[in-house]
Amino acid sequence: MENNNKGRIKRVTGPLVVAEGLPQVKMAEILRVGEEKIIGEVIRIEGDDVYVQVYEDTSGIGPGEPVFLTGESLAVELGPGLMSSIYDGIQRPLKDLIKESGSFIARGIEARALNTEKKWDFKPLKKKGDKVGPGDILGEVQETEFFIHKIMVPPNIEEGELESIADKGSYTIEEVIAKISKQEIKMAHKWPIRQPRPAKEKLLPTEALITGQRVIDTFFPVAKGGTGSVPGPFGSGKTVVQHQFAKWADADVIIFIGCGERGNEMTDLLNEFPEIKDPKTGRPLMERTVLIANTSNMPVAAREASIYTGITIAEYFRDMGYSVALLADSTSRWAEALREISGRLEEMPGEEGYPAYLGSRTAAFYERAGCFKCQGSDDRKGYLTVVGAVSPPGGDLSEPVTQNTLRVTKVFWALDSALAYKRHFPAINWLNSYSLYDLKDFFEEKGGENFNDYKIKAMEVLQQEAALEEIVRLIGVDALSLKDQFLLQMSKIIREDFLHQNAFLDVDSYTSIKKQYLMIRKIVDVYEEGLRKIEQGQKIEDILTPSLRESFSKMKLAEEEKLNENI
Repeated sequence: MENNNKGRIKRVTGPLVVAEGLPQVKMAEILRVGEEKIIGEVIRIEGDDVYVQVYEDTSGIGPGEPVFLTGESLAVELGPGLMSSIYDGIQRPLKDLIKESGSFIARGIEARALNTEKKWDFKPLKKKGDKVGPGDILGEVQETEFFIHKIMVPPNIEEGELESIADKGSYTIEEVIAKISKQEIKMAHKWPIRQPRPAKEKLLPTEALITGQRVIDTFFPVAKGGTGSVPGPFGSGKTVVQHQFAKWADADVIIFIGCGERGNEMTDLLNEFPEIKDPKTGRPLMERTVLIANTSNMPVAAREASIYTGITIAEYFRDMGYSVALLADSTSRWAEALREISGRLEEMPGEEGYPAYLGSRTAAFYERAGCFKCQGSDDRKGYLTVVGAVSPPGGDLSEPVTQNTLRVTKVFWALDSALAYKRHFPAINWLNSYSLYDLKDFFEEKGGENFNDYKIKAMEVLQQEAALEEIVRLIGVDALSLKDQFLLQMSKIIREDFLHQNAFLDVDSYTSIKKQYLMIRKIVDVYEEGLRKIEQGQKIEDILTPSLRESFSKMKLAEEEKLNENI
C-alpha cells in the first residue's frame, strides 16, 4: 500500500487502538491493524488521533505497528448461501473458522461469508430491455428445498434499462448475471451494517405475528413488523420463550443473534437448532434460519457489531417481501459492550456507567423493525419483527437497559422466575406484561366474534385473583363469599389449563388462534353462567362437576375440530 494509506499505532487499550498518521481516514471506515492485519473500525477522529475498535484480540500488539486504510465500511455480504449459515459477530462463517483454527478462533483469520465456488440455479424473471431500478427482482434461486431466494437490484444501483440478463442456468455469486446501464449486477452484494436498507414506505402494522403461545397471542400479541422485549432474571426462561418463538412464529425467515451469551448455552443452541423440525415444512428449522453467534469470551467489539450484522441480514430478506423475525439474546450484553468501549474512550458516563447515548442507540436498533412497502416496481410488503431479550442484573427491571428498551418496544413479556421454578411455561407474568398494539379486528376475524371481550373478562378474573390472594393468606378461602371462591377456582383453570403449555407435546406446544378463541370462550362462558347459578343458590361443586373439570384439562390436548364440536 502507498504511504498515505498507512499509519501507525500510538496506543493500545484493550479492544481500543489509537492510531496516527492517517489524514484520509473516515468515520466508520474499516482498518487493518498491526502486522497480522486484524479488523478494526473507526469510532472517533480527534485531530491526528484515530480511535479504532478492534474486532479481535489485541494481545501482543503494541505502539509503532502499522495500520492500513481499506476505504470500506463494515458491511455484510448478501446473496444465496446465507440461509442455514452460522456466523460470528462480523459475518465470518464459524464452520470455516473451526476448520482453520479449531474450537477457539485464532487471530487474523479471514473467511468469505458466502461460498464463492458453489453454483446456484438462477431463473430469470426479467428480460433484456426492461426498465428496472433498486429493489426490482431480476430472478430467483431455490436456496433450500422450501426457500426461494430472490435476486434483487441492489439499493445503490441507479435505475436504467436492462442491457443483458443471464439465461436460466447455474452461476456462482461472483459471476455477472445482469447489466443495467453498464452497471454490473452479481447475485451477491455488500451493504454497510450501520445503515438501514431503504424502503418505499413504513406502514402501520395491522396483523399479529401468530406464535401459537396462548399467553402471548391472546393477551399480549406482537404485530407483524412490531417490536417486543423479554426481560427476565437468570433461569426465568428467556431462551425457552425465544426457542418456541423461533419454531412456531408465523415468519418465513428466522434470524437468531446470540449476543454475548455463555459459550455452553450457545453450543446447546447450535446443536439444537439443526435438530429442531420445522412444523411448517417437516424439514430442519435451520433451512430458514441464520444464526449469529458471539459468545461472552469473544472480542467485546464484535459483540457490539453482532446485532447490526443480524438486523442488516434480516432487512435483506424483508426486502424480498418475506416476513422476518429477529431474536436477539441478549441486548444487555450488547449494552455492556457499548459501556466497555465508551469507558475506554473516556466518555462521560451516564446512569450505571452506560454511555449517555444508550437510549438513542437502543431506539435506532428497534426502529429498523416494521412493516414496509419494499423498493421495486411491484407492491410487495416485507415485515421485520424484532424481539430482544434483556438480562437485568438480579432481575431489577428499573436498570437502564430494560428501561430504555421498554421506552421503544410496544410489547413487554415480563418473565417471572417464580413461575419458572413452578415449571409453569411460558413463564410470562400476566399481571406485569402488556401489549400496546391494537389488533382487535385481526383477532375477531381470525379467531371469532367477541374474542377481545372474552380476553378482557379472563384477564379481569386473573387480576381479581391477585387482589384476593392477600385476604386468603390472612383469613383463608372459607371466609370468602361463594362468588369469590368460584372466581379463585376459575382463575386456577385459566392458569393451568389455558396459560400453561407443554413444549414437548406438539398438540399443546402450538395452539391456533381459532382454538385459543374456543378455549377462552368456554372458560369465560362457564364462569359467567356459574355466577348466575350461585345467585340462584347452587353450590360450587354442583357447577364445577368432575366431568366439567376434566373437560377443561383435556381442552389443550383436543384437536380444534373436536373442541368446536364439544363446545
